[in-house]
Amino acid sequence: MQQAEDFFQESLVLGEALDDVLPLGLQTPTGFKGWTVETIVRHLHFWNQMALWALEDAEALSKNIEPIVVGMGAGKTLPTMEQEQIPLAGRELLQAWRDMTEVLHEAYRKADPSQRCTWVGPSMSARSCITARQMETWAHGQAIFDELGREREETDRLQNIVILGVNTYDWTFQCRGETPPSPKPYVELIAPSGALWHYGEPQEANRVTGNAVDFARVVTQTRNVADTALQVLGGPADSWMRNAQCFAGGPNPPPEPGSRFTKKAMQ
Repeated sequence: MQQAEDFFQESLVLGEALDDVLPLGLQTPTGFKGWTVETIVRHLHFWNQMALWALEDAEALSKNIEPIVVGMGAGKTLPTMEQEQIPLAGRELLQAWRDMTEVLHEAYRKADPSQRCTWVGPSMSARSCITARQMETWAHGQAIFDELGREREETDRLQNIVILGVNTYDWTFQCRGETPPSPKPYVELIAPSGALWHYGEPQEANRVTGNAVDFARVVTQTRNVADTALQVLGGPADSWMRNAQCFAGGPNPPPEPGSRFTKKAMQ
């Protein structure tokens, strides 16, 4: 399954950045909700483990997800509960995350892409589940690249995240209790390779065009659309890009304009 390879390559790129961030310290806060680098790594590691159980052991998944659901209902934060379940820190945590990415890659590489995987909400196909892991690795990794003052070298594996963003158009509105406006906007993006990606029916007055990296940043909420060069025309397109959300859970507001950015590079 190509998506499993794409997830692993995304993890390797982030792993190289984590090596570079070590001089700054893993307790360095990032632009994502003030989470530290260590908190981000633990979060990725926790949900990678959940994704492995989703594929191989639904009972273990249910057993380990239940305290998270109960805790959040009681007002606990997700990072607090993840630390309770994964009390690792520092280089030990980094190594555990690296090891799990390899295990997850190998498990999904061999899996039937259409296999149903139990999850917190509705079940997903194995292909969708590992794509979601790539998306989250890429999105949370953005906060670490921002902190390092580096632009990540992107490849066309980004298309998995772009397609996820396009396919969750309805979800952006539904999770807010709103009816998705029609028609669905046309999307035309320039890929990292320079290729042109098209999605939907061409419409001059209802469209999103620009760079695929900008689009992926908006749908994963690592940038406000106002901080990108995307061209957004039409009511449905504008409403979508102002609140785009390609991940599960309740409605999440995008970052405020100017609040997420790549810092000045380290000297």
